[in-house]
Order: sequence, then C-alpha cells, then structure tokens
Amino acid sequence: MQCQKCTTETVMPFRCPFCGGQFCSHHRLPENHGCIGINNAKAQTQQRVVIQQSDGSYNYSYVYGQDPYRRQQRIRWSKKEAKHLGVAIALVIGIGFAIGISLTTSMYSFWPPLWSWEVIGVFAVIMTMSFLVHEMAHKVMAQKAGMWAEFRLTKLGAIITFISIFVPFFKMIAPGAMMIGGHAPSAKNMIKIAIAGVITNMIFAVVFLSLVFGLPLNAYTLMFVYAAFFNSFMAVFNLIPVGVFDGYKIFMLNKKIWALAFIPAVSIMAFIWWIFFI
Repeated sequence: MQCQKCTTETVMPFRCPFCGGQFCSHHRLPENHGCIGINNAKAQTQQRVVIQQSDGSYNYSYVYGQDPYRRQQRIRWSKKEAKHLGVAIALVIGIGFAIGISLTTSMYSFWPPLWSWEVIGVFAVIMTMSFLVHEMAHKVMAQKAGMWAEFRLTKLGAIITFISIFVPFFKMIAPGAMMIGGHAPSAKNMIKIAIAGVITNMIFAVVFLSLVFGLPLNAYTLMFVYAAFFNSFMAVFNLIPVGVFDGYKIFMLNKKIWALAFIPAVSIMAFIWWIFFI
C-alpha cells in the first residue's frame, strides 16, 4: 500500500487514529502528515519528547503517554479502547444470533434437532470469542514489540456490521480493527503481528472440527461445524494478499511463510465444505 503523504510503497502501513489515513513509518505521526485531527492528537498526547528533524519533520520518543519499555512488560489498555471493544462485541454477538436464527429456519432435515436458543447463544459467544481473540493476538504481539496497539471502531465497518444483522443472506463482521503505531518494527516482528490473528482462527477451526468428530451427534454438532467453518473462513479471508489484509503484509515480507499459512487454512476450509456442505 502507498503512503498517503509521500506515495512510498510500504508493506505495513500505519493507520492514523485521528484522520484514518494510511502512512509510512516516516509520516505516521500526525505532525508529519498534516493530520486534520492534529488538535485531537495533541490533546490526547499526555507526554512526549518532540525532536525536529533536519528535513523539518518531527519525531518523538513515545506516543500517547505510553513508555515503550513499560509496554513490553504487560499488555496495556485504555478506557477508550474498552468502549470501542464493548460496541464491537455487541455487534458481533448480534451477528452470531442472526446467523444462528437463519440457520435454524433453513436447517437440513438430517441434522436433528433444530438449534435451540441455548445453542444459538453458544454459537454467538463462539463467534465473538473468535473475533476478539483474533484482534487481541495482534495487540499482544504488537505491544510485545514495543508498539502502541489499541482496538478502534471504524464508522463504515460498524454501520455495515450493524445493518448485516438484519439483512438476510448478507453477514459481515468488520466493526473495527487493531490500530498499531510507534516505531517501525523489524520484518520478523511485522510478520508475527500480522500472522498472529490468523493462527488463532486456524487453531479454533481445528478444535471445533475435532469436537464434531470426537463427540456423539447432539444439538451442538452442527453448531460446531459452522464454528469451525467460520474460523477457517476468517483465516483464509485475512490471508488474501491484497490491500490492507494481513496476508498482503506477510506475502510481501516472506512468501514462504505466507504459503505455509495459506495452504493449511484453505485446506481446512475446503475439507469442511466438502464433507458437510456438498
């Protein structure tokens, strides 16, 4: 993706939380890309050491009042992030219930019994957990690398997710994303941050698929099938090597690692589709 300030191609762009733009490491700070939300940025910056560079741009040692050393010691949260996560969780739970209800009304006759409200509720919790753990995996890896990382809702994504709760045959879970900023990480850390969420979804998919084959046929069997497929789909979708997807960052940095992740993810999804939906 190109930096919106200098058009330099950057593998892992930084998304400005104040204007929403995507920038390279040099122009990631509000001061360096002429951010339209610069006043909000200054108001939220609790403490900073500003250094003017020879080219007239600015840099500072730590952002949003968070010390890089302390960020490596424990995972940090903010009240703003908690509020955004609360709204996102509510939206994903709504999607989970909407999918469960729609599947119950179109259930195959050879999958007794139909989903009860209890089963639908468990499915909604599993979907929410899958989404939340995916995002938190990005956060943990980013903060361990000494970077600022917090979840933020996006207006368009939240609106589309809300609308899709009520629209039949269209469900989308994209209320927001993990925003990452700070110093430019090494290629190794960039890959770890990008691939962390995908790995959690692949693990969930395998676990739920194991439950399908390991437990006797009951009211939860089909629910676990869809939970496994949902997680495998999330892994494949995020590994698409284009745009802002995690797959693009991984692919540009190390195509071998991307293939080692993409092939198993597609295989799991294809296996579930072939066995249970064809």
